[in-house]
Amino acid sequence: MKKSFFIILSVFALNSCQKEIDLDLSDQSGNIVIEGNVTDVAGSYTVKITKSVGFSQPNQYPAVTGAQVILSDNTGQTETLQYTGNGEYKTNTFQGIPGRTYTLKVQAEGKQYTAQSTMPQAVELEGLAQDSFKVGDKTTYTILPVFTDPAELGNRYLFSVTINDLSKKYISVLSDNLNNGLPNQWSLGLPNDDNKGRDHEVVPGDAIHVEMQSIDTNIFTYYSALLQITDGYGSVTPANPPSNINNGALGYFSAHTVRSLTFEIQ
Repeated sequence: MKKSFFIILSVFALNSCQKEIDLDLSDQSGNIVIEGNVTDVAGSYTVKITKSVGFSQPNQYPAVTGAQVILSDNTGQTETLQYTGNGEYKTNTFQGIPGRTYTLKVQAEGKQYTAQSTMPQAVELEGLAQDSFKVGDKTTYTILPVFTDPAELGNRYLFSVTINDLSKKYISVLSDNLNNGLPNQWSLGLPNDDNKGRDHEVVPGDAIHVEMQSIDTNIFTYYSALLQITDGYGSVTPANPPSNINNGALGYFSAHTVRSLTFEIQ
């Protein structure tokens, strides 16, 4: 079964452009799922390789072992990742640097998969500001990431929010198409008791951790589509938005910068 969705490419108020993307929603159980990240933060980077399961199956994804995973960049840096269990392959010495283009090559189960991602220059997260408003007897909170978009057009951002160090993440993406070169004016909504399956109602004293990623256009498109599928909540699970990995693999490969801050709700 194939359905067409209208994907609002900013998902939020800063960009009203729309693009129709075909998402194949047929049962793709047994497909390779690759989730890889390289950042500008020193340390080990992980590529996770699993198999997809049917829509009606539990979210338990079989690990793919015995794969060859090679990460390289356009300056000649290269490393073969080591398997550490649970479908995860990790780097040892590889270093992500903004402005470089990264290539991921995976040889698994007789097929080769490749992907590229260019790490944007970092945009600094200068602070977090709180706002709140009443709806009946409930108080709803939002967080404003404080940053200034660079003058050049084409910046894309992903925000990952966790509350009180809980494992669940709330994912949002943002484009600068209608607010290029200006201070950010868009707030991150925080969970409330709205019957959408969110597992925590934010109250004063909660610690809100915000991670801001500068991402490339392909990753922005991937997460925009994924948010349409999942309504933006729940774990980011392997679905089938448009991947930047070739040869039929599901998932994504992202080279991005990371800036993060924590804020306590007052």
